[in-house]
Amino acid sequence: MRVARTCRRLGISPVAVYSTADAGAPWLSHFDEAVAIGPGHPGKSYLNQAAVLQAAVQTDSQALHPGWGFLSENALFATRVQQLGIAWVGPTPNSIRRMGDKALARDTVKSLGLPTIPGSDGLLQDAAQARALAESIGYPVLLKATAGGGGRGMRVCRSAADVDAAFAAASGEAAAAFGNAGLYLEKFVEHGRHIEFQVMGDRFGKVLHFGERECSVQRRHQKLIEEAPSPVIDRDTRVAFGAQLCAALSRLGYVGAGTIEMLRAPSGALYFMEMNTRLQVEHPVTEAVCGVDLVELQLRVAAGERLSLKQEEIQWSGHAIEARLNAEEVADDFRPSPGTITAFHVPADRGPGSVRIETHITAPAEVPPFYDSLVAKVIAHGATRAEAIATLKAALTGARIEGVPTSIPAHLAVLDAPAFVTGHYDTDLLSLLDLSVKRS
Repeated sequence: MRVARTCRRLGISPVAVYSTADAGAPWLSHFDEAVAIGPGHPGKSYLNQAAVLQAAVQTDSQALHPGWGFLSENALFATRVQQLGIAWVGPTPNSIRRMGDKALARDTVKSLGLPTIPGSDGLLQDAAQARALAESIGYPVLLKATAGGGGRGMRVCRSAADVDAAFAAASGEAAAAFGNAGLYLEKFVEHGRHIEFQVMGDRFGKVLHFGERECSVQRRHQKLIEEAPSPVIDRDTRVAFGAQLCAALSRLGYVGAGTIEMLRAPSGALYFMEMNTRLQVEHPVTEAVCGVDLVELQLRVAAGERLSLKQEEIQWSGHAIEARLNAEEVADDFRPSPGTITAFHVPADRGPGSVRIETHITAPAEVPPFYDSLVAKVIAHGATRAEAIATLKAALTGARIEGVPTSIPAHLAVLDAPAFVTGHYDTDLLSLLDLSVKRS
């Protein structure tokens, strides 16, 4: 629906694909055409390349936007789309391979002079190799899926005794989620902060950056709250580091949207973690502070246009915070809770700032058990960070969502936490809060 909205504004007819689990979903009415591609299990529908390609061909689609999940970082799929003469709204297959593969991306950015976290050179062969490397760089370490995302295929190991079980669990999870069991290893930086830079390149060698987002509020390595700009990145760092990233990606010939994910150590040092060769779920906070439509830029680049913006024309105004509303039971370790949403309303007219709501939900609506539990994103923008916090709190406090539990209690707990209010927090924040009280 987010992509379709921009398509309509540009006079482009949007087409959707859907599984039987989403048949009859209200969001399908927002598209000019909708094509069924298979059963509810994603492996038989949204990950079924042949079915998606067939839908594109039979509807005479000129372009394919992969969104920010499933096949969005699959180089083979991008290649097959282009072989059919359909424009791929994303980076080149070569860029997806080089940067989408987390282990290969580490090697690539090291060659370009960007700082990386100490870890393995390439993929690990087995748990024994992981143990040997962990001993040399010191525990704790992090095992990560090379094709991963969304926190899947990741395990922290604090001693040699953890490695065997963690290796088996992470590789198995990665194989099931991404069809690739490959793992690499990094030093696990305690009390780090997750900082990411939004970039966009065209086919003529121009790469722009739109500043950073702070994504340190996470549960199980999955983001829950994001904000832009980061409370700990000053303008000089933003400008200098952004320019360094753009120069490196221009040398690589990077095209389309991408996100460089960095880990900020307590010392203030920034280390490359990985690159997502797609648009991120949290892109609206960047749009809010920069006043741009990133989906429009994606579409224009895919159509062969030059990026008309100049880097100096991109300015950051105010502050934006996004809350990802998930159908989850917070008090039960964020257990996904599929079901029927019988009422859905989030007010957009409370608080001192403005509110943007991204959702596919029109009650009554089903939350299937097969997919991510995200049901809405609430983005608050204010002249200051304090104003953005107050606006988001007002919207979430006034929200009325019935039928399934949501993550709103966790959001409100974070927004009230002194560490978050002052901006002095890290990726451990959520684990320090008392979320044991069951609230709907």
